[in-house]
Amino acid sequence: MMKIDGISNSFGLGNIAGVTQAQPKSGESFASMLKQSLNEVNHTQVEGYEAMSGIATGRVKNLQEAVQKIEEAELSLKLALEVKNKAINAYREVMKMQI
Repeated sequence: MMKIDGISNSFGLGNIAGVTQAQPKSGESFASMLKQSLNEVNHTQVEGYEAMSGIATGRVKNLQEAVQKIEEAELSLKLALEVKNKAINAYREVMKMQI
């Protein structure tokens, strides 16, 4: 089986699969929340790639589940990219402010 590496040092937040909002724990830092969100996106991407590999090799027993995992991976990555874009735009706006 082909080894699929994750996108752990990528960008974005969130996981579309559960459509749940992360509730910060008391004392939890932004960095740890960001890392957790990236790990969720990474996990979803790896599952999507494994589902694609299973379809290509014919090892998939339930095609509907495999396609659903691929779609979840695509949507979670799109959401992560949009959140990243919004964060960059917000940063740019703050940097334009005069003190």
